[in-house]
Amino acid sequence: MIADILISVLLVIGGVFGLVGSYGLVKLPDLMTRLHAPTKASTLGVGGVLLASMGYALVNGGGSWHELLITLFLFLTAPITANFIAKAWMARHVTEADLPPTGGERTWATLDLSDLPMQPELTPPPPPGRAT
Repeated sequence: MIADILISVLLVIGGVFGLVGSYGLVKLPDLMTRLHAPTKASTLGVGGVLLASMGYALVNGGGSWHELLITLFLFLTAPITANFIAKAWMARHVTEADLPPTGGERTWATLDLSDLPMQPELTPPPPPGRAT
């Protein structure tokens, strides 16, 4: 009975986060605020449903690594994707004068390699008779 309650709670939590994330995606005013809602919905909402699925499988005598791998994949990719989208939006819509000072030589959230020469590195071919 305790396992059923825990699984039900995880499903409700996952559903609530999914609903709130969907609502935020539709109703928030601009991309930077809208970006927060689906990121939380995918990590916490889908994560809650997948945890409930793992719990259900364990209680019923089986187990699967699929749910764990999907959860790890979502927890790793959602924040990285949101960061890339935010960086692309900032590169197009924010001027350098609007950004706070970095306290260093480089500009904010960029990598400036203009003072460092780039040298191509070629991979040597494999010796004859050796497969790659």
